[in-house]
Amino acid sequence: MAAAVNRNIVESEVLGGVDLNVVPAGTVLEVQTENRRYRIVHRGWGQAMISGHPEFCPEPVLVQIHGSTWGGAMIKQAFIGRGMHLEFSQAELMPVTTSRILEIREIG
Repeated sequence: MAAAVNRNIVESEVLGGVDLNVVPAGTVLEVQTENRRYRIVHRGWGQAMISGHPEFCPEPVLVQIHGSTWGGAMIKQAFIGRGMHLEFSQAELMPVTTSRILEIREIG
């Protein structure tokens, strides 16, 4: 199990991503997953305005970004990583986990 965890961590470093702890508030990201394209406006402290899902966020809504997972329970907090699955939640609703992230880019 420890080998799998280490492999996932190394892979996330190689594939890259965005650490929300070091990105200034106001940064706008476009996150392309296997199924959707999300627009995320980072608000700081793990909060963001997100849109791009027809059911959960067709228009920008305030969410808490938990981080990214490898498809299981282990999460890399405050991180949006290529090859991983973004997890976020809105108010008291259950967390949403996206399909695998293919690309992340900062937009103006």
